[in-house]
Amino acid sequence: MKYRKGQAARWMGLLAGAACAMSPGVLFAANAADQLYERTLMTAADSRCRLFAPNIGSALDAARAQARGATLRSGATQAQVEALENRARSRAASTGCGSRDLTTAADRVRGAFEAYATLQKMTYPGDVAAWQAERAVSATIPLWRLSQPSSFGADRLIFGLAGRAKALIAVVTFADGAQPYAARVVMRDPARTQGPYIDARGGRSLSAKVAPRSASQVFNAEAREQASVSLLPTGAKTGIGYRFPIIAADAISRLDPREAVTIEFSFAGRGGRDVVRKAYVEVGDFAAGRAFLR
Repeated sequence: MKYRKGQAARWMGLLAGAACAMSPGVLFAANAADQLYERTLMTAADSRCRLFAPNIGSALDAARAQARGATLRSGATQAQVEALENRARSRAASTGCGSRDLTTAADRVRGAFEAYATLQKMTYPGDVAAWQAERAVSATIPLWRLSQPSSFGADRLIFGLAGRAKALIAVVTFADGAQPYAARVVMRDPARTQGPYIDARGGRSLSAKVAPRSASQVFNAEAREQASVSLLPTGAKTGIGYRFPIIAADAISRLDPREAVTIEFSFAGRGGRDVVRKAYVEVGDFAAGRAFLR
């Protein structure tokens, strides 16, 4: 993947199609790599020059993360995406905070993202599943902030960030009333791999988008409790909530949007052998949804 010089040369006229990001599910008018370059550049410039109010800055960062996912889905490798981002940051670093061009570009970003920054809900569709982001919070009732439902067999789960603290949790209901003694989140370890494991023969199955155990990292649940009714899957009367360390959310944010995360539940089986039930969640635009909540 090569970033076109013509696009780089006109970066001060960027975001002509950025307003497209204000409507959930609308395709970008520009090439995803172009948008990633432009939004990374302006995010870096904002970090150095404090160009935007926090709500505009977070909206821009969410759009940057979404463009990153779209670029990876288009076939770019992780290394190519990182190289493009580094070029954008280098360009931002070489531009003076008081330059007329940067001021003009910042004005255009504000105009494009003011409405986006006030949205309370966003849906981030993926190849198989979607993340639903909600900025609304409650002082008394835990609500889903970023969530994705999953069914595995007759069992159902919702996974994501919940409550004012945006804790990473899995709320699960088992059709047979079974009670697992442990839960964990399993995902690819980027430090031990060069990219996602995606078996094209698996089609839309999320189980074909996970790394082998030898190339994975595991995060065990750090707390368990009866789930609040407000967090249960639709129609469920009871469920169990498992909270995972926030570093697991950080790890998901670093994954390729095309891959999946496994949530495992262990039950005591006969003869001392565990029985494990597995649910799968698509990584998708988890990072973009997380940025939207900021």
